[in-house]
Amino acid sequence: MLHDVNENFMDHGGSRPRRRFQYTYALFSANGFTPEAQRYALAHQISLVDLSGESFTWLRNPIKTAAAELYKAQEDHNVERFPLAWMRKQLREALDTCPPGVPLSGDTNAAQFKASASVTLTNFVAALEQHASAELLLGFPAAPFILPLVAEDQEGFLSYVEQSPDHAVRLRRFGQAATAEWELFPRADEEAYRLAFKLPKHIEEWISGVAEKERQRTVDVKEQFLSSITIYRMNGSGVRAYQLRYEPSELHQSSGGSH
Repeated sequence: MLHDVNENFMDHGGSRPRRRFQYTYALFSANGFTPEAQRYALAHQISLVDLSGESFTWLRNPIKTAAAELYKAQEDHNVERFPLAWMRKQLREALDTCPPGVPLSGDTNAAQFKASASVTLTNFVAALEQHASAELLLGFPAAPFILPLVAEDQEGFLSYVEQSPDHAVRLRRFGQAATAEWELFPRADEEAYRLAFKLPKHIEEWISGVAEKERQRTVDVKEQFLSSITIYRMNGSGVRAYQLRYEPSELHQSSGGSH
């Protein structure tokens, strides 16, 4: 599909030239990706966005709870086919995410199911609204994947990048293999903001694959893949771009040489 939609030029005599678009795809997952999927995506330049890290627990848990309750309500009230269009309409109206000028349709005549499911959806929306200030930031590094970034202090991050849209950052890695997470923060002011993210599982497994090489491989990943991360963010009717440049700590000098 990826290659098909990008083949937008036709070579026929007398035919009108057509504009060509270059589409880039991203797949999101709440529980990671298999090694086969990661290898395939890397080969075909498809970005995998992994939301399985601890930073996204606040989003995954309410979804998991709501889904379980909705399926139970469907089973308890003998609803043969789940009213997906109705649920989508309820959520979009409650979250105010209806597409402008596009009327939404969808209903269900299963009254008892509707009453039970409506309570679940109301609770789900309330759980999300507790994190109304949260924002999924997508970072684009010099690598064939996208980084979902979570800010501990969203206002602090935005305040800093508005003043310094291009600045140097530091990177730190915590944990081992698939459970490892990263954080970045401005080099000039480490307390200004913190962004957390995860790298693709196969990269983390490579880093931790040989214990004595883990430190050097971490440095290699920082320099090769994370040396520059661009974040695009909608700002009113326009788009703002922020450039985060990784700069390592200076080598400490001592009488015995450098370290």
